[in-house]
Amino acid sequence: MAAVKETGLGDRLFVAGYDLSGDVGSVQRIGGGPAAMDVTGIDKSGYERIGGLRDGGIDFTAWFDDQAGQAHPRLSTLPSTDVIVSYFHGATQGNACASTVAKQVNYDGTRAADGAFSFSVNAVSNGYGLEWGRMLTDGKRTDGSATSPATGLDGSASTSLGAQAWLHVFAFTGTSVTVTLQDSADNSTFAAIGVPMAFTAATGITSERIAVTGTIRRYVRAITSGTFSNAVFAVQFTRNATAVSF
Repeated sequence: MAAVKETGLGDRLFVAGYDLSGDVGSVQRIGGGPAAMDVTGIDKSGYERIGGLRDGGIDFTAWFDDQAGQAHPRLSTLPSTDVIVSYFHGATQGNACASTVAKQVNYDGTRAADGAFSFSVNAVSNGYGLEWGRMLTDGKRTDGSATSPATGLDGSASTSLGAQAWLHVFAFTGTSVTVTLQDSADNSTFAAIGVPMAFTAATGITSERIAVTGTIRRYVRAITSGTFSNAVFAVQFTRNATAVSF
């Protein structure tokens, strides 16, 4: 099969429930994996390495934008608490995406000779490393009331090693909205994953990571429940192909 190569045009970057895509000029790094530990014995002529702690991060450059909800008000505070940062490749369900629970460790400004004013941001993972997954939503999804999509995202087969999911809620009007993940063997009859695999009820802009162990059936969807007239959100789903421990 011939390779199908894609550009990064139309991609998205979300930080703690805020869509900063229009202010982000470039993404320098989306990286992760176990740290390489040097365990070379003195009787070897080459390095020996084993995997250590999981690590990761997302590094990007943002343009100066001081409007409410945009890059400067969100990033300049340098919060000491964790933030969830997500990179979505395009805006189509099933596309690749990556997320991390991170510490934002800097917000370094540069004023170029041509007048461009930009800031470098490093979001360094905290506790979980970087996790790649697939979009359960078409980029940002808007529900005007409780919604259950007719079909789910095809994972090709059931798996038995659990999963993680990530949520960003960008806008909300109402009392609360709960996003719950369900799976199905036939893409028709769905039931909640776990007990259940549901995010905390949202009453405004928020972000969250949740995890579940055990079997995940082939098809997965995100449903909403609650009392609301507008909920704009995005969900990443990471199905584990190997056993993980956090």
